Amino acid sequence: MQAFVFPGQGAQTVGMGRDLAEAYPAARAVFEEVDAALGEKLSQTIWEGPADALTLTANAQPALMATSLAAYRALEAEGLAAPDFVAGHSLGEYSALCAAGSLMVADAARLLRLRGEAMQAAVPVGEGAMAAILGLDLAAVEAIASEAAAGEVCEAANDNDPAQIVVSGHRGAVERATALARERGAKRAVLLPVSAPFHCALMQPAAAAMEQALGDVELGPPSAPLVANVTARPVTDPAEIRRLLVRQVTARVRWRESVEWMAAEGVSRFVEVGAGKALSGMIRRIAKDAETRAVGAAGDVAAAKG
Repeated sequence: MQAFVFPGQGAQTVGMGRDLAEAYPAARAVFEEVDAALGEKLSQTIWEGPADALTLTANAQPALMATSLAAYRALEAEGLAAPDFVAGHSLGEYSALCAAGSLMVADAARLLRLRGEAMQAAVPVGEGAMAAILGLDLAAVEAIASEAAAGEVCEAANDNDPAQIVVSGHRGAVERATALARERGAKRAVLLPVSAPFHCALMQPAAAAMEQALGDVELGPPSAPLVANVTARPVTDPAEIRRLLVRQVTARVRWRESVEWMAAEGVSRFVEVGAGKALSGMIRRIAKDAETRAVGAAGDVAAAKG
């Protein structure tokens, strides 16, 4: 069995997806559809930069989805897109749902533009932060976050793999958490270069905005079950998918548990579709016997034809 997985924010690079668009008409059509949906040439920012414009949350989120879908369409063109499960890391869930035919590309582009804007607006710049803690397990990081909160918000936001947990919340609380983590044996505890504290209670205004927006969008049953960030379990019911996408804005990304569940169900091959290889690295640390393959460029599609 194989799962197709889709990356989240942080994977973006200027130029991503350009060779896919040049090599595959179906991939180029994705970028054109996203441009039309947003009423601007986001593809130009993706392919030419500047990097600081691409990194803006409101641009990065639809840009990463467009690149993932372009790669998926290229795989489809070669007869190589047959996942038993799909999953995405944070915004990658929207890419996964597009790939599985549950969500239209144009709707996903507009939703992710709104999601990025709403997440950025939820907390004034400088008041929130996120930090990666390496070398401690989830229980240890949860205890640290609870202690560091001291009346503020500090939560385990991303359970990425057995040795990488991300905390999110008020800047002061997150800084206290990094100090505590180092005291308690973390290999590293570093603030991340992000513009807002994602996947914590401070994102509630963004969750409310997404609930309203998702209510106006048609979702169909996915062709392959989505293993959801919020539950680390498969979901196919469109109404439940909609509810989970709203909850996902403030809830933990349970990536480690999602991969563990898929591996236990018999998934032995994970295909990372889109920019970067971060998910492949996490998967190798979670499911050590699984095969991983990253497909983000035309050459990767050719290699997958093998």
